Amino acid sequence: MTTTLYGIASCDTVKKARAWLAERGVEHRFHDFRKDGVPARQLEAWLREFGWEQVVNRRGTTWRRLDAATQGAVQDAASAQALLLANPAAIKRPLVEWVDGRRTIGFNPGEWVLPGGQ
Repeated sequence: MTTTLYGIASCDTVKKARAWLAERGVEHRFHDFRKDGVPARQLEAWLREFGWEQVVNRRGTTWRRLDAATQGAVQDAASAQALLLANPAAIKRPLVEWVDGRRTIGFNPGEWVLPGGQ
């Protein structure tokens, strides 16, 4: 198993997270939602673990561009999942599945702990 960082290549936060991992020599695989799609099983796990409210990026451009009816229809994990599969850029980024099995959402270098406590 390897660390996998999920996101969108053009996202500034994802770029910072990838640079942070590279600076520390953390080997990882990058999964680009736009090129590789959203893995439905992973999305289900993220929604269970973090809650749909945290996985949906309501501060991003994609969310703000959605009409009010579409935004208002997102009221639970099932409706969030449908929206995120159709609009991958509305997923909060980055999502990381670490080699030790932990998952994190968002990038906060002060809170990220490398496997082995580095």
